[in-house]
Amino acid sequence: MFDLNRENTGPIARWWRNVDRQILFTFVFLFSLGLFFSFSSTSSVVGEKLNKETYFFFTKHFIFVSISLFLLIFISIQNKKKIIKLITPLFILSIIFLFLVPLIGIEVKGSKRWIQFMFLPRFQPIELVKPLFILFVAKLIIINIKTNIYSRYLYSFLLLFIAAALLINQPDIGQCLLLIFSWIIMIFVSGFNMFFLIFLGLTVITLIFVIIYFFPTKFGYILFRIQNFLDLKTEGGFQTQKALDAIKQGGLTGQGMGEGILKDKVPESHTDYIIAVVSEEFGAFFVLFIVIIFLFLTYRIINKILFEKNEFLKLSLIGLISLLLIQVFIHIGVNVRLLPTTGMTLPFLSYGGSSLIGSAISSGVILNFTRKDFLRDLSNE
Repeated sequence: MFDLNRENTGPIARWWRNVDRQILFTFVFLFSLGLFFSFSSTSSVVGEKLNKETYFFFTKHFIFVSISLFLLIFISIQNKKKIIKLITPLFILSIIFLFLVPLIGIEVKGSKRWIQFMFLPRFQPIELVKPLFILFVAKLIIINIKTNIYSRYLYSFLLLFIAAALLINQPDIGQCLLLIFSWIIMIFVSGFNMFFLIFLGLTVITLIFVIIYFFPTKFGYILFRIQNFLDLKTEGGFQTQKALDAIKQGGLTGQGMGEGILKDKVPESHTDYIIAVVSEEFGAFFVLFIVIIFLFLTYRIINKILFEKNEFLKLSLIGLISLLLIQVFIHIGVNVRLLPTTGMTLPFLSYGGSSLIGSAISSGVILNFTRKDFLRDLSNE
């Protein structure tokens, strides 16, 4: 049915011969791990609490993983010129979705981060914005060479400011900081003055704290979370303390699949605290194994970047892998109390359709941009 021999010049055969299979299999393995952990973390107890079928969440996760894998392959198999051409309209569409959140968004636990249309399930626009923002900034800085370089930096900063303002309004400070740090890394790699970049970063962070100070009614929860981070004895430190207890209880080898109790005590354990669930049931060694997988993925992508001369390709891959690693660091940092609670999912592994689709878009573009034929086509342009 699938003839992948060299004599076959079809798109699927060409894709299979040229795709980086180590990166591909790593992405597929991460999605599979997420499905496996979903089976354990979204147990019947969670289902009973929400009056759902025993494997309701697992079934939904399985559907979204299937869609994500299809999307990953679909994006990675596309012609690179088509990808570059679609970056601008898709980014504009994602920003429009983000603008719609305060207008028609669905409020959950005090935050408006989701929207829902009649023909689509509920989703978080920021998960679409993140990879498209990275690609659009790379395109703006590298491809639009007719514009002055500092003007391009200014335009990219204005885009960051708009996205950050919309996220702060939701409020979603975690995703806001994720975009800011990813943008800073991209600008730094592109050759921007380091000292001015540090000044700009400090200015943005100071501005965020000023906003929090002058609008305590809307953003006071951030100060509350910082207080909980500094003192776990306060009421709001319950989830963090339970996550720490779960990690300690798991030890090096874990309590066994399904034997953890964190998922029964913390409502968001299958999303924001999935790494604590994994540590409790499978042990610290397995968590270390997950970290090694992400580090291996980073190594493979950076290895491609080091031998690539095309600046757009280099900047895009740097931005996407930075986005991935910073999110992993924030998620694990919150679980082990290195950082205040932010509500950040773990890419590929946490439950959530929007997060999985966002991860699929990023991984699909990475696979597309690291294809051998893609590199060869770029070098000839």
